[in-house]
Parts: sequence; structure tokens; C-alpha cells
Amino acid sequence: MKEGEVKLVEKTKKSYRVARPNQTGFSSPATHYTEPRIDLNDALIENSSATFYVRVVDDSFRDFDIFEKDVLIIDKSLTPKNNQLAVIIKEGTFQILRIDTNSKEEIQFWGVITYIIKSTL
Repeated sequence: MKEGEVKLVEKTKKSYRVARPNQTGFSSPATHYTEPRIDLNDALIENSSATFYVRVVDDSFRDFDIFEKDVLIIDKSLTPKNNQLAVIIKEGTFQILRIDTNSKEEIQFWGVITYIIKSTL
């Protein structure tokens, strides 16, 4: 997705409507107001077999506005582009790095962070 480009969230094609009851008498009035749930897997994931969820356990990535309890959605199938956040392996640990294509440093790339789900608690 290009910078400044707006991507609309498409409604899921799955039906979560409550089946009409086979009972006699009056059905629940709430059955007419059911809305389909938003499936975050449908809305946020493009390649499910290469996507991972990671919960952040401390505030060590504060520089990237990533805090404890936030959930990172990481896609390992994407090629990192300039200025994207990525998870790398450095000195045997996972770290977050903003990709700089001009850098000469050799890194062990693990995946691109596609979404950050913020914790409000």
C-alpha cells in the first residue's frame, strides 16, 4: 500500500446471521438486528500461512510507539521497503528496526510489521 493511499475494509462474505427458529410462538426481537462480526483475519491478513501475531512484553520499543501488551501482526512473506518497521534477529534476539535501504549493515530479516493493535488498558 502506497503512502497516503486509503484502503477500504471490505465486509466479510461469511454469514453470521442467526438462523430462524423452528419453534412455535414469537421469536426473539433481537434476531432482526444482528450484524455480522468483523473478522480481523479477513480484514487484516493477506497471507495467513506467513502471518504471525506477537504480543509485546515490555516497553523497550517505545521509540516506535510500540508498548507493553500491544499486538504486532507480522507478515514473513513481504519484502521490506524503505521506512517500514520490521522484525529482525540481532544477537540471537528479536528486535524491531525501521528499514533503511541506504544502510550497509547486514541484518537477518524475520518479517514486516503490517499492523500494530494498541492496548488501551
